[in-house]
Amino acid sequence: MKVTAKELGTLISNKLIKAGLDKEHANVVADVLVHADTRGYHSHGAMRVEYYAERIAKGGINTSPVIQFEKTGPTTAIFEGDNGAGHYMAKEAMTEAIKMAKENGIAVVGVKNISHSGALSYFVEQAADEGLVGISMCQSDPMVVPFGGKEPYYGTNPIAFAAPSSTDKKIIFDMATTVQAWGKILHARSKEESIPDTWAVDEHGEPTTDPFEVKALLPIAGPKGYGLMMMVDILSGVLLGLAHGNKVTSMYEDLTEHRKLGQIHLVINPEFFTSAKMFKDNITKTMNELNQIQPRAGFDQVSYPGQRSEERAEKSLESGIEIVDDIYEYLVSEAVHYNKYNNKDPFAK
Repeated sequence: MKVTAKELGTLISNKLIKAGLDKEHANVVADVLVHADTRGYHSHGAMRVEYYAERIAKGGINTSPVIQFEKTGPTTAIFEGDNGAGHYMAKEAMTEAIKMAKENGIAVVGVKNISHSGALSYFVEQAADEGLVGISMCQSDPMVVPFGGKEPYYGTNPIAFAAPSSTDKKIIFDMATTVQAWGKILHARSKEESIPDTWAVDEHGEPTTDPFEVKALLPIAGPKGYGLMMMVDILSGVLLGLAHGNKVTSMYEDLTEHRKLGQIHLVINPEFFTSAKMFKDNITKTMNELNQIQPRAGFDQVSYPGQRSEERAEKSLESGIEIVDDIYEYLVSEAVHYNKYNNKDPFAK
């Protein structure tokens, strides 16, 4: 099923409003989800709406949050989200971080007590759109076996980065510290497709290609990914005085409870380190040089990070966004949700 970005955004927003979310907040959540779907990150797109709607309807997302922003130093601040919609809170916190970085050269803003915030690429792109470098990372619930272990301890704990160029193109990457994000497993399940045997393990700790047999995910590059996910947990959890490690709240265990998640934004103003023009020109030069490298067999070209998702977005905006029929049918239905997620084993079939 193909829909336009505008239609998809309206359907998502209307469903979240029906679940009880404020219109302004619902529109931002919809914008972040459409951002993901246009770029092919379907694991963080419209497929998440029913889960969000159920959590909103059951009180697990605060629909009347009292937001507080406190500067703790010239370049540091805490953004208290009062367990509101994570997408809206993360966007507002990044807006404040951008203001601080423009004035002082750098900003580090901790975002406390929010719900799931979706694709981090959206927030770092905010910074790049303002000519700044953006870095964002957030914690998630334990679904990953640490290197050498058999029991999940950390979450997929993603990291995103963006840098502006002298054109409208940007370098952007958004990666889980696992070989793949859990949402990719869900997407494979929704399409009944197999997965590579390097993504996850079954109940016996053995690699599996069946997304329905997954019981834990694997860190990217073994001990290196393990170290990165620990870093993310420390910066977005421990540093902010929030639950961390295997104490991070479950996405599904109790949808009536607030998740109290943490996220951190780091924004850098190139003007405080070099000429802003020189920085952007050199990013453009880097992008062009990467494209000019001779590709090996099986590749049409070497792409810079974010290039392919940017191309997918352009195509989606022209010809429509492909979403699963079942998801579209839910979005156009009268139902708010179908009680599918509360107390659900995240690995359940």
